Amino acid sequence: MSESANPFESLQSQIDEAASYLEIDDDVIERLKHPERVLETNLTVELDDGSLERFKAFRSQFNGDRGPYKGGIRYHPQVSRDEVKALSGWMTYKTAIVDIPLGGGKGGIVVDPDEYSESELERLTRAFAKELRPMIGEDRDIPAPDVNTGQREMNWIKDTYETLENTTEPGVITGKNLASGGSEGRVEATGRSTVIAAREAFDYLGKDLEGATVAVQGYGNAGWIAAKLIDEMGATVVAASDSSGGIYNPDGFDPVAAKNHKNETGSVVGYPESEEELTNDEVLTLDVDLLIPAALENAIDGDLAEDVTADVISEAANGPLTPEADRVLESEDVFVIPDILANAGGVTVSYFEWVQNRQRFYWTEQKVNAELEEVIVDAFDALVETIEENDLDNPRTAAYVVAMQRVADAFDEAGSFP
Repeated sequence: MSESANPFESLQSQIDEAASYLEIDDDVIERLKHPERVLETNLTVELDDGSLERFKAFRSQFNGDRGPYKGGIRYHPQVSRDEVKALSGWMTYKTAIVDIPLGGGKGGIVVDPDEYSESELERLTRAFAKELRPMIGEDRDIPAPDVNTGQREMNWIKDTYETLENTTEPGVITGKNLASGGSEGRVEATGRSTVIAAREAFDYLGKDLEGATVAVQGYGNAGWIAAKLIDEMGATVVAASDSSGGIYNPDGFDPVAAKNHKNETGSVVGYPESEEELTNDEVLTLDVDLLIPAALENAIDGDLAEDVTADVISEAANGPLTPEADRVLESEDVFVIPDILANAGGVTVSYFEWVQNRQRFYWTEQKVNAELEEVIVDAFDALVETIEENDLDNPRTAAYVVAMQRVADAFDEAGSFP
């Protein structure tokens, strides 16, 4: 993993790469490379022992030309201003490539949640919600879960906002549990879109997904669900990893049983069906048909990319490849399904949740999954059309061409104010 790679610089590099294929003025491109605003705040929270601790937190609103800002909130020690700026930019182009009427935002708190009690995390979350209150709302900015956050934290934010605003507004946040206005299908959405996109790529490339070997780096929500769903499609999951290390069985293993082992022990390491333990880098460089990076950004840098042997990569994580890695893999004809398309299931079903909250009318899981399938397939078709029209070798560049054009068109049609 590249420790020095700056995710915001990676985003800007990706935008510059796509800009050469677009007839968009340089000043507009410059606008599309920077967030509209970034909140940086210090949260002072009382711990269980009565002491106070300060936590740094951020919320970036990158672009709202196509609709309200949309994006997750993560709790992680490596959260930084540049990281949330990059993630909010990726979200802007993610909502555009799947053509849903939302912009891009992202937030985070610099914290290791494993070091704090549930009551401390609740006070921290509510403190952040209080700071976010002037910025968020169902027509302004709609947060969602991300790394180390989930339904619990979203419910706390919803409750804090509604209490302070003295209102009922379930659409202020997505990723809630069903009892609080969440959507069927939301938990599986990111993993589901990752494998739908992979299935479409295999079909486009004339490859058979049945029996294809798969490695999954990162066995959190997106990773393990992607493993489960790709297994159900007939592929063979041969490797998986988390922050503690990886497991490998060339004959494949049951991804659900591996997840159960992780739930019981805290890691996939030691799973009985594993024949060999691997490092995360070894999982990323296995000779497999499909690689699913599902952890944090910058997992594969230029040096590691030299050893990547997968034929197809479907990015369940945000920004798992550095620009240098992209260039290496492009030269090796690796088909990379970019994060802004592959993992867009999360924001797509968050959009469905927001729509249901606004209508106060809720869909079945079958309808949610069918609508998600249509959105991802249509987006992949637009990607392929752009690849072929522009004779592009890099699917990521093609995805940005589609997405940036849509954002630029919205900006042009609205005009500039003041």
